[in-house]
Amino acid sequence: MTATTNSAQEVDVLIIGGGIAGLSLASALGGRCRAALVEAEPSLAYHTSARSAQQLIPSYGPAPVQELTRRTLASLADQADETPAGGARKLIWPSRFMLVGTRADVEAESHEGMRALTREEARGLVPSLRADAFEAAALDTDSVRVDAAALLSFHEHMAQAAGVGLHVGSPVHTAQRVGEGWLVGAGAEGFHAANVVNAAGAWADDVAILFGVERLGLQPYRRTAALVSLAEPLDPDTPMVAAADDTWYFRPDQAGALVSPSESEPSRAEDAVPRPGDIEAALDLIRTVADLDVTGIVRAWTGLRTSPKDGLPVMGFDPEAPGFFWLAGQGGYGFQTSSALAEDAAAQLLAGPEALRTGSSPVSETQRALDPHRLSVRS
Repeated sequence: MTATTNSAQEVDVLIIGGGIAGLSLASALGGRCRAALVEAEPSLAYHTSARSAQQLIPSYGPAPVQELTRRTLASLADQADETPAGGARKLIWPSRFMLVGTRADVEAESHEGMRALTREEARGLVPSLRADAFEAAALDTDSVRVDAAALLSFHEHMAQAAGVGLHVGSPVHTAQRVGEGWLVGAGAEGFHAANVVNAAGAWADDVAILFGVERLGLQPYRRTAALVSLAEPLDPDTPMVAAADDTWYFRPDQAGALVSPSESEPSRAEDAVPRPGDIEAALDLIRTVADLDVTGIVRAWTGLRTSPKDGLPVMGFDPEAPGFFWLAGQGGYGFQTSSALAEDAAAQLLAGPEALRTGSSPVSETQRALDPHRLSVRS
């Protein structure tokens, strides 16, 4: 179908992508403007957002990400998914995080707020750790677990309740600049939007090309994980444990444990799946540092973590394409920055691009750090 101005729905903001980035923005914009969201897949959060490790770590990532994480955690602290399916499930709750490795690696990756541990203290918290497998450890007591499904449901409910149209099975197939907006065909729907938000995750550069916008060089990276059953279950209060050199992590789960080799391998945009031997190799690695008696693989998956070369998310109006807004490149920080990013993106969209240029709307240092203007050399 080719959209026409006569049949197109008039919206102020059209969001492309139904993962955590797009859904949280739809939730933030609901009731403040006319907004709609289109998702190419038959369900929301089909790809990476459905494959999260579900741990939000304030000490994880560069300074702008840490600032966004603190704000996101503050906004979610007292929230719950009140939908019938959610049954008032809490969205986040305390869940400690521990780094282990060589002394140099732990010191390099530890951030303000983390507490150094002796090997004895670390093994007191995680008895399955082998004493000869690490030199040092550090603990983050501000880390939290997130119920990813509940958070996605929460944003979906908030958006729908505020009148935001959520359209699944609606891939964008046509786009052109018409007057002061964009004419977009998505699935069987047509939209005339003053602003288009590119929240398409691993496909964000592909979406940009469809709109005639230069891509930013966003690169997807593979990250595989699995839920495994254990002969001896971990204490539910066991911290998530990660190698300071980013080669593996594990944490307790109702199924037994969540394990990952923490790989970061470049990939094309695709519905990624584990390759033969990926999970077995990860388990072999984790067995060298922890005594986990794995009895089976319950479920395994691979997600794509997408980011530009500098590793920071991209948020803001494109420097050359009027009305085209980037909300992409969150890498592995999507859930932990989602609410703060959505709040900032909504404020910029409602204020308009001129507010940033003229300074009529206050812009934080973090917002400036994420602006697509910084990616001056495009590839």
